[in-house]
Amino acid sequence: MTTLDEAGGFAAAAPLPPLPEDWERCLAVAAHPDDIEYGTASAVARWTAQGKHVTYLLATRGEAGIDAMHPDRVGPLREAEERAGAREVGVDTVEFLDHRDGTVEYGLDLRRDVVRAIRRHRPQVLVSGAFTVRMVGGLVNQADHRAVGLAALDAARDAGNRWIFPELADEGLEPWGGIRFVCFAGAERPTHGVDVTGEPLERGIASLAAHAEYTKGLGDRSFEPGPFLTWAAHQAGPALGVQAAVLFDVHMLAFEGPPPWEQ
Repeated sequence: MTTLDEAGGFAAAAPLPPLPEDWERCLAVAAHPDDIEYGTASAVARWTAQGKHVTYLLATRGEAGIDAMHPDRVGPLREAEERAGAREVGVDTVEFLDHRDGTVEYGLDLRRDVVRAIRRHRPQVLVSGAFTVRMVGGLVNQADHRAVGLAALDAARDAGNRWIFPELADEGLEPWGGIRFVCFAGAERPTHGVDVTGEPLERGIASLAAHAEYTKGLGDRSFEPGPFLTWAAHQAGPALGVQAAVLFDVHMLAFEGPPPWEQ
């Protein structure tokens, strides 16, 4: 397990296991443009370099993210930055659901939208952000993050049941029950990690740097992507026994291999 030290970083009581990488397709589900870039994109860079296919699904266009700019201008800007950031880590497909930034509601509409994407892309792994009230470092999580993360977890199972959202069959979308596990970044208590030492971290930094207008729009809360992501990855690294890591709380949807009572 890992514990948080006084600086808000990770101190490993024992190394975490690496996230299994014997899969081919991943869907990353996030509330806003730039959410994936706060660490997860470095893991995505590692995976795409291995030849895996990763797709991004954003619940909103982040239009409420810049206080000094009207949402009508911010939405297209942040969409463009998200697509540019995705390209930096080898992701070509970025989709937006057009839920309203800042007021995303957990419920059937959101679950259905995520299920639709899962059935279309048929991933084996789902990645999202923590849905807990507290995140890593004890920081309070945003409402949109909590709604989207929980919806992603529930949709991972919904997608395989033909009698949940049966109307999707009319769109030609057959059930997909092939998701093995769902991984949550920024969790207070991670269970697995991904080694992003070297090039994956550098590409992850470039991905967050693509959100330059958004970062500048943070005003006093603005920051440089390189030092920030390097610090965060190096704080997480010891929990995995490596120099730089991204940590996830992994939820398994089924036993890997024979169930315990058959072993």
